[in-house]
Amino acid sequence: MKFSEQWLREWVNPAIDSNELSEQLSMAGLEVDGVEPVAADFHTVVVGEVVECGPHPDADKLQVTKVDTNDGELLDIVCGAPNCRQGLKVVVAKVGAVLPGDFKIKKAKLRGQPSHGMLCSFKELGLIDDHEGIIELPADAPVGKDYREYLGLDDNSIDIDLTPNRGDCLSIRGIAREVGVLNRMDVKQPQISAVEASISDQKAITLAAPEQCPRYLGRVIKGIDVSRPTPIWMSEKLRRSGIRSIDPVVDVTNYVLLELGHPMHAFDLDTLQGDITVRLAAKQEKLTLLDGEEVTLDDDVLVIADDQKALAMAGVYGGKDSGVTLDSKNIFLESAFFAPDAILGKARRYGLHTDASHRYERGVDPQLQRTAMERATELLLAICGGEAGPITEAVSEQHLPARASVTLRSSRLAKVLGVQIADNEVTEILQRLGLEVSFANGAWQVQVPSYRFDIAIEEDLIEEVARVYGYNAIQAVAPAAQLRMTDRKEAQISRHTLVNALVERGYQEAITYSFVDPKHQAMLFNEAAALTLPHPISIEMSSMRVSLWPGLAGAVAHNQKRQQAVLAFVETGLRFIPDEKAENGVRQEPVLGGIRAGKAHVEHWSEGDRAIDFYDVKGDVEALLEKTGEAHLFRFVADQHDALHPGQSAAIYKGERKVGFIGALHPQHEKALGLNQRAFVFEIELDAIAVRRIPVAQPISRYPSIRRDLALVLDESIAAGEVLAELENVGVKQLVGLNLFDVYQGENLPAGKRSLALSITLQDTDKTLEEAEVNELMDRFVSKLKDEFNATLRD
Repeated sequence: MKFSEQWLREWVNPAIDSNELSEQLSMAGLEVDGVEPVAADFHTVVVGEVVECGPHPDADKLQVTKVDTNDGELLDIVCGAPNCRQGLKVVVAKVGAVLPGDFKIKKAKLRGQPSHGMLCSFKELGLIDDHEGIIELPADAPVGKDYREYLGLDDNSIDIDLTPNRGDCLSIRGIAREVGVLNRMDVKQPQISAVEASISDQKAITLAAPEQCPRYLGRVIKGIDVSRPTPIWMSEKLRRSGIRSIDPVVDVTNYVLLELGHPMHAFDLDTLQGDITVRLAAKQEKLTLLDGEEVTLDDDVLVIADDQKALAMAGVYGGKDSGVTLDSKNIFLESAFFAPDAILGKARRYGLHTDASHRYERGVDPQLQRTAMERATELLLAICGGEAGPITEAVSEQHLPARASVTLRSSRLAKVLGVQIADNEVTEILQRLGLEVSFANGAWQVQVPSYRFDIAIEEDLIEEVARVYGYNAIQAVAPAAQLRMTDRKEAQISRHTLVNALVERGYQEAITYSFVDPKHQAMLFNEAAALTLPHPISIEMSSMRVSLWPGLAGAVAHNQKRQQAVLAFVETGLRFIPDEKAENGVRQEPVLGGIRAGKAHVEHWSEGDRAIDFYDVKGDVEALLEKTGEAHLFRFVADQHDALHPGQSAAIYKGERKVGFIGALHPQHEKALGLNQRAFVFEIELDAIAVRRIPVAQPISRYPSIRRDLALVLDESIAAGEVLAELENVGVKQLVGLNLFDVYQGENLPAGKRSLALSITLQDTDKTLEEAEVNELMDRFVSKLKDEFNATLRD
């Protein structure tokens, strides 16, 4: 629920700021989702009066006005709003004013006429997206008064996320009660007096489904003028609570909904035929809703009906045929209590969700209906005029919810909370919550008020005591155990995490010997010297490995000889590099290596029979790099390695540092290693991928993303990765997505050229990107690629 902080402070005004108030509500169980100012920043905007208004001599749609702002002289202002007229109180942005979006008001001439200011609309002040005309203020608005001060725009809109059991807080009244309890303050409720009937008109009410609707009140009000404007104080409170002003009748029912938490509905009296019946819908009964959609009602749906037809889905949505319009003169106002079970799920069944159904599903105060009726009547008569008839009430007392009586034991309270709270303090807390309390023999007997329908058992009272007493005031007692924080930092990625990332992609973890066959190692690493063991287990295990690849290749060869068609192994361990500067003349480097051979997938009708290729293994490595949160720092650069196929090998770089290799084992080595199929390997230093960037939460953009595609023609020798990296380095903060989705080489392209199709996704966190901005950004990308790679757009 969203509400105005100023409105809440009219009821109860503790000496705490907005942040403290939000923290207090959240800790009491009314979680605050957000606090936002009700108006954007602007200044030098005042109340003015149009003294003169006439047509512009050179423009049909403009008017020339003189406006009084109580500064001693009238301002000449040109205005294009159709509702501008003499005698109107308006909102004036004077010269020097700054409006939302850093829009500065300066002296200007429009079609030859001087304009020293601007008459503002709601949209121009960032209040609502209404641009039908300039703001019309009440006749009693004080000329010259600062508009922010006049409307009290230095206010916040607070959005709270209530749990389903706290339906009593879906109103200013309910939240004010909570704030009053938490701050030990009285709540100043508005004086609501009974409106005496001035006419005798009324309609009889029949409760045909008393279990679903045990109380229904109705009142006839005649002679209203719906065309009258809603008072600005009311429309502002609605706006700050996220509700748009429509007409006085709807606005009053919405106002009572927010103020007291009780939904109401008004019918056009002249469309009703006969009296009112609250009943279940007939089988296959149809109803046209206010939005024009016709629905077929199930026979368990509660409806409000006259003698001829259903008028509305009770507690959910009104019907179009009986809805109040600007031409309505007479209305029938309803205020009812519908049982939560009767409304639960009905709105969702028909794809609806209304403020009324939201409250009725959670429960409303079964004793609030008459108060809500009197409040709505009082406001309607004050705004729209008219005469009210007597309130007609139909009630089934036996079906109304009974007030709960709950016992709270002092011993149970202390056991559950783990803290001893003084009995008199518990009594005070319960009384401040509006409960009727008596204490005897170590227990409180509590009578629950009708609006606290969520309190039914002892644990509910314990929860109430705990949250009002304050969770922070309950001392935390550490468990009696020896706890020790681990040494590993949050940013550290464990070996198991890295291995499991590949296991999830079909790898199996292997553990091979650190001693390898010197002939195989020399064949794969011509230039690398190796440590030879003076007393090896066997000649085939006499050399310390300088890479994980010999051991992994041996594991694949072993499994291929046993008819295994899909092979993928990952291993972490040390490689031993002779180094005179290192301890004991050997540098021990932790690395992670992998190998894949055979088919890409286990044989299956949907997967085909494809053999593993370079890009499968490259994808595995990229998934590994994603674990660091900095995959953009790594790149694959074509490079040569003695063990790898010259055309299918690449070095892995992190920044400017070479940290690994990837590629296909050279065909000339396959037979010597015992392999009968192409094998692809990779190896990367563990230190390069063992630390991740700690994620930092950022707000999700509220604005839409825009995708543009580029088809580029460039030399086939240029790697796609280089192109992508260059685009990422252009420095466009709006770039949120970059993808290569097609590569083409063939007809309509010159020899030695190929086409890369890229998708570029742009999004701004502060605004919706305009077409001109998107085009400018795309031009920057194309220009950069042309400069760096001589790339051109494909026709």
